[in-house]
Amino acid sequence: MRILVVGAGATGGYFGAQLQQAGRDVTFLVRPKRADVLHERGLRITGLGAETVLTPRLLTAAEIDGHYDVVLVSVKATALPAALDDVVAAVGPRTTVVPFLNGVAHMDTLNDRFTSDAVLGGVVRVLTTLDAEGDIVRLGTLAEIVIGEQQGGTSQRVEQIAEALAGAGFEFSVSSDIRRAMWHKWVFISTLGALNTLVRGSVGNAAAVPGGEELGRQIATEAAAVAAAAGYPVPKQALDNVRAFVTRPGSVDTASLYRDLIARQPTEAEQIFGDLTARARALGVSTPLLDATTVALRVHEQSLTRG
Repeated sequence: MRILVVGAGATGGYFGAQLQQAGRDVTFLVRPKRADVLHERGLRITGLGAETVLTPRLLTAAEIDGHYDVVLVSVKATALPAALDDVVAAVGPRTTVVPFLNGVAHMDTLNDRFTSDAVLGGVVRVLTTLDAEGDIVRLGTLAEIVIGEQQGGTSQRVEQIAEALAGAGFEFSVSSDIRRAMWHKWVFISTLGALNTLVRGSVGNAAAVPGGEELGRQIATEAAAVAAAAGYPVPKQALDNVRAFVTRPGSVDTASLYRDLIARQPTEAEQIFGDLTARARALGVSTPLLDATTVALRVHEQSLTRG
C-alpha cells in the first residue's frame, strides 16, 4: 500500500518515520524549504534519551508521481488550503484521505474537495515538537492514531488501512464513532490550550496559584458542555481525566497552540477556539472562559499582521 504523508513536521514526520522504520511504503509531500532541511539533516527524531535519523523519500508538489492508496494529511489547519492544492495530483478515484487535524471544521473542507466517500476521520495524540533546526523532539511517550469511517461502523477499506498502519511502533485503533473521538479530543486540546493561554504558563504554573486548579476545571466544564450539546457527551471518567490533567501540580505540559503563541507564530485560534465558541453560541451554551481565550488569540493573530 502506497502511503503519502502530507507534511513532515512534528506530527506527520514522527508517524511517517515510524511507518518507514516498520517497512511501510511511505513518501512525504513537503514544501521546498522543508525538503532542503530534510535533505541536509535527514528526518531526525530526538528526545527521551534516543536519537533516530532516517533518509526519507521526499516529493514536492511538482514532483508527485501518480496516485497513492492512502494520503495522511498532518499539517496545521492554517496550512490546509495550500496543502490540498499541493496534494491534489496524488489523489485518484481509489485514494483514501485521512486527516489528522485539530477540531472538526476541516472535515467539511476535505469532503467538499474530495467527496465524503473518499475521506475518513482521524485522531492523533502525540507529544512532539520541532526545534529550531527542524528536528522532531519527543516530549513524552504518548503516540497514538485512531481512524474510522465518518458515518460510523467499519468497512473493508478501514480494515485494509489498519493493516498498513498497525504494528508500526505507536498505538493504533479503529473507532466505530470517529466523530465522537474527534470531539472528545477537541474538548481536551481546547481545555489545555485555553488554560495555557489565560495564565500564560504551563499546567503546573496554573496549579501553583490560588484559583488555578479551579480555572482548569471550569474550562473543561465549558468545553464538555459544548460537546454534549452537539451530541457528543464526554463520559464522566474521561472528563475527570481531562480535569486531572489540567490541574496536576508541577506539570510542565503545554498545548502546541500555546507554544506557537509564545513563539509569536500563527496559531490554530479559529479552528480550535473560534469554531468551538461559534458552535457554543449556536447551541445556546455559555462559554465565557473559552470566549476570552478566543479574543486573546485573535489579538495575537492581529499583532502578527502588523509586524
